[in-house]
Order: sequence, then structure tokens, then C-alpha cells
Amino acid sequence: MKTVLILCSILIIIIAPFYGQVHLDISQIMNSSSMEYQLFWELRFPRIVVAFFTGALLGLGGLIFQSLFKNPMGTPYTLGVASGATLGAAFAIVFGLGSFVSGFGFLGAMVTIFILFALTARLKSFESNSLLLVGIALSFFYNAVLMILFYISDESQSFEIVRFTMGSLDVVGWEETTLIMISAIILLGISLTYKYELRVLLTSNDNAFLKGISIKKVNIILLLAVSLGVGVCVSITGPIGFVGLIIPHIVKILYKQSADKLLMPVFFYSGLFLVISDFISRNLGLTSDIPIGIITAFIGGPFFIYLIMHRGKLS
Repeated sequence: MKTVLILCSILIIIIAPFYGQVHLDISQIMNSSSMEYQLFWELRFPRIVVAFFTGALLGLGGLIFQSLFKNPMGTPYTLGVASGATLGAAFAIVFGLGSFVSGFGFLGAMVTIFILFALTARLKSFESNSLLLVGIALSFFYNAVLMILFYISDESQSFEIVRFTMGSLDVVGWEETTLIMISAIILLGISLTYKYELRVLLTSNDNAFLKGISIKKVNIILLLAVSLGVGVCVSITGPIGFVGLIIPHIVKILYKQSADKLLMPVFFYSGLFLVISDFISRNLGLTSDIPIGIITAFIGGPFFIYLIMHRGKLS
């Protein structure tokens, strides 16, 4: 069953770039002088790659945060990094720096990470709940500042900010695509490197301490890896919700294994989920694509409620 599911998933990823609002003549996609070539290789194919690796990074980040914080509601945005990136992007939009939206978004994420881990360094021992509370407080503060930017912005700037917060996979070429792909692969590599420590931490911190694991070091490395990856993604695509929340739970139901054995499945199925969501947003026959964040929320919200209501039957 799982093999069939994986094969079907791979098939979906392969055929996704061939469908969209503009019909492609497949015979022309290898002709470098044709419109089909430009459309496929510069727009659609990079977009599918961005969708897959963005989803993969967010899903894996959600699994790691849920494990480290021992909180099933954990998401890769829990520590406020996405809010910092959104605020940075909004700052660039309002003050006429539209060409540097991604750069300011990444700067906002990095400032947030610096604040989080500077405060963590002042703690006598690593306290994940304290870090979580700091992240929540930063998110509220950033949202307040964002409201101020909304208030002083004009109509076009407000629309651009709102559009950024809805998420977008619109990319041209491979520069931004490569950044997201590298970030996702690095996070996967770090996660696999520390999968033993992650499994032990899932039991209890006391057990991890008795086995000689440096709890603070492992937590900081994993949290920093996720936060940096999220910072890169959100600065380019905007915040895309629900991926990091629902996909880890779905994969846990499918595989019924501990988190350390779900790293690769969550990585793959999270990427698949965003590819499917993007496919839907591009093929509804409307004059423009629906923002990807709307699609993921529309699918993810009701489905997550279903999982909660039927958790006993599915487990």
C-alpha cells in the first residue's frame, strides 16, 4: 500500500509542471527558442521544485518542533521567525524598498533568531517552554508593529503586504529556487545526523541526560537549523500555513513510528502536499492563481479538525 502511495506521489510531482492556465505543447519544451521552453524551464519547473522543498522544509520543521517542545500544536512558525520575516518584508514595502522585500524578510528572520538565542544563552539551563514563550511574545510584538505599518501605508502597499502574508510560489529562474532547495537539504541532513538524540529526547530530558546527551546543545542546533531554513523560505515565499502542523500528524497515522523514523516520510509527503496545493491553485480556471496559503488553509483546516475528531479511530 505504501509503495503504491509513493509511486502515485512521484507521478503527481512529475506531471504537475505540465498543467496550468496556459496549455503547453510538450513537443516544444526542449526547443530553447519557443515560448513553451521558457514557460516550462523558467517558471513551472522551478515553481514545482520550490513547492516541494518549501513544503518539505516546513513539514520537517514542524515535526522537529513538535518533538522538541513535546507539543502536538507546534509549527515551524512557533518561535516567531515567520512573523519577523513578514515584518521585515512589510517594512521594505512601506518604505519604498520593494526590490529588497526578500532581503528584508530574511533580515527580519535573522534578527528574531538572534534575539531568541541571545535570550536562551542567558538561561542557566535550556528551558524549551521559556523559549516558546519568548517566541510567542515576539510574534505578538511583531504583529503590533505590522498593524502600525498597515496604518501608515497606502492602498497599494497594504495590498502588497496582505498578498505577501498569503504566501506565493511565484519564482522566475533558479536563484531563489536553489536557496530553498539547499536550505531544505541541509535541514534534512542535520535532522538525520541527530535522529538518535531526537529519539532519546522524546522519552524525557532526564533519560537523555543519563545517556550523556548534551540537551541544550542538541536543542539549540535543531532549533537553529529549523529557524534558519524557515527564515529563508518565508523571506521568499511568504508564510504558508498548516503544512508544518498537519502533515507530521498524518504521517504518524500512516507509519505509526516514532519521530526519528519519520524524518524522511514527513520530508517527502510535506513536499508532495504543497505540490498538490500549488497544482490546485494553478488549475481552477480563474484569471489568476489563488495564493497558496489560502489553498493550504482551506484543505488543512477541515482535515485537521477531522483528524482531531477521529484520532481514537485512526490510531
